[in-house]
Amino acid sequence: MLRIKKLYLFVIKSFLMLFVGTFLVCLFIFMMQFLWQKIETLVGKGLEIGVLAQFFFYSALMLIPMSLPLAILLATLITFGNFGERCELLAMKAAGIPLIKVMRPLVVVVIFISGLSFYFQNVIGPRATTELYALIFSMKQKSPELEIPEGAFYHELDGYNLYVQKKNKETGMLYDVMIYNFSDGFENAHIIVADSGRMEMTADKKYLNLHLYSGEQFENLKTQSMAQKNVPYRRESFREKHSLIEFDANFNQMDASTLSNQAAAKGMAELGHSIDSMTARFDSIGRSYYTDSRKVTYKKPELSAVDSTKLQAQMQPINLDSLFRVQSHKKREQLVQAALSRVQTQSSDLSMKSYITSDGDKNIRRHQKLWWEKITLSLACIVFFFIGAPLGAIIRKGGLGMPVVISVVLFIFYYLIENTGSKMAREGELQMWFGVWVSTMVLAPLGAWLTYKANGDSVVFNIDAYKGFFMKLFGIRSKRHIFKKEVIIEDPDYPQVYSQLKTLCQQCKTYTTQEGIGRIPNYLHIFTRKKEDIAIQSINNELEGIVEILSNSTDTQVLNALNEYPILSVNAHKSPSKLLWVNLLCGIVIPVGLIFYLRIWVFGHRLNKDLKRIVATSEKLLIRAEELS
Repeated sequence: MLRIKKLYLFVIKSFLMLFVGTFLVCLFIFMMQFLWQKIETLVGKGLEIGVLAQFFFYSALMLIPMSLPLAILLATLITFGNFGERCELLAMKAAGIPLIKVMRPLVVVVIFISGLSFYFQNVIGPRATTELYALIFSMKQKSPELEIPEGAFYHELDGYNLYVQKKNKETGMLYDVMIYNFSDGFENAHIIVADSGRMEMTADKKYLNLHLYSGEQFENLKTQSMAQKNVPYRRESFREKHSLIEFDANFNQMDASTLSNQAAAKGMAELGHSIDSMTARFDSIGRSYYTDSRKVTYKKPELSAVDSTKLQAQMQPINLDSLFRVQSHKKREQLVQAALSRVQTQSSDLSMKSYITSDGDKNIRRHQKLWWEKITLSLACIVFFFIGAPLGAIIRKGGLGMPVVISVVLFIFYYLIENTGSKMAREGELQMWFGVWVSTMVLAPLGAWLTYKANGDSVVFNIDAYKGFFMKLFGIRSKRHIFKKEVIIEDPDYPQVYSQLKTLCQQCKTYTTQEGIGRIPNYLHIFTRKKEDIAIQSINNELEGIVEILSNSTDTQVLNALNEYPILSVNAHKSPSKLLWVNLLCGIVIPVGLIFYLRIWVFGHRLNKDLKRIVATSEKLLIRAEELS
């Protein structure tokens, strides 16, 4: 019992050391991706270190749940890959400890990490998201850092365009300055041209103090009330001019409580409450819209039963087209315009109602998506563990090579499925629970299958096994490669081989004559007869025995002749399966039956050629065996 506990500690320690490193790497990658998306908000604003530190801190808290599944996948792949590469996993299995028992302590650790991920998403994540987006909004509102370029107009100051031909970075002097002041309107523009100048920020960072030297100012005096063709203007020359330009460079952080009503700022309980309240509210709105659309737009006159009966008896069908044609042209135009106006009003009203209801549905689906994602993203940690651990045990490759490639491919596959399902669910094309859960429903069976295969020591990634399967499926055969052996323990008994070759030739000729190999097969016989071909199996056994004996020969002609023998397929020319009901089913389903029928026909024709080739090669070996006897 103590040995098992030490083993558990060893496995947990090996995993946690790698998990911490992979988690930090994954978190850094996701933070860089998020930073690249928000780079325009940060660049050129002159933000302080404290503000940037808050940005990275809150973004890290928000991205922790996204980083955990990938970190677990990568850490488990490397951990069990190292166990397999260093033969530690083999030693554990030799001691009678199966893979499931080795994974047991890590299952507990991963469940704890999954719960931690859920806590971050439900408690810490909403608060961090609220603070982060409040910070980003404040960054967007901050004025850009004043950095006037040379030889180009600078238009980041509201109402001003500045042009500087040259500037001295050491002294801060600006040369050949041109300023367009549109703060009083375009028609009342102020234009200032100066030989040199200097610009500095006031102590409270709310104004720019502009000092200009040796220049002129042009001002248009036209106002909105004046209509003269000759517009008066004023020209002023100065040696030194000082002015203040409003420029608030302080960072004013937005109150995060204003974003508390957003879906991303709510936990599961708040999301559930919001979904219920919004569903009840928009159901009520939809019912009221439906009731309004069913209302009659005119009021029926109240008549007694007798008057109503007389009125119905006197009513005659009215031809509206005839009634419209008897009207005057002006009256008809008025009627058409009134009808058109009424239709446009109704259309606008319905469009507005449709926008309100569709926007409400989108908001409800947004809340539902976040509610389900808090569960699925936590379970993704467990799913990825049951994919990474057996994969690492199967591939037996540690380090950062193959595990990183497999982790990235699997995570991209998961992300594509999750993103596609969530997008279709947001658009209302899928049920929200199905769209969010589809990625888990796809990967969970994969994890279960890999765990089952790895626990049973199944070679899942044996390329030779898959190669042999497809070669068998498409009828591709390998060729014989028999070479001269350096050491021969027992020489062939050529007289005995001679008699075996004679027997083999006779068997091949008899089989070809009796079975009719090469002719068009009978469709019914293929799918109704459950009979093994013992004769061809006997021929194959005889052939392989002769090849095994003659492979010890030192004669080059014999070895070359052996390489001409084909490798027989003893079952490909018979029924598709050994089970009669499977054959009957394939035969009844005509398209499938035709495919098998053509395949069996082709393999039968090939077997006929192989038997002729065996006879020809055996006759050559008969001559050579007689010479060597």
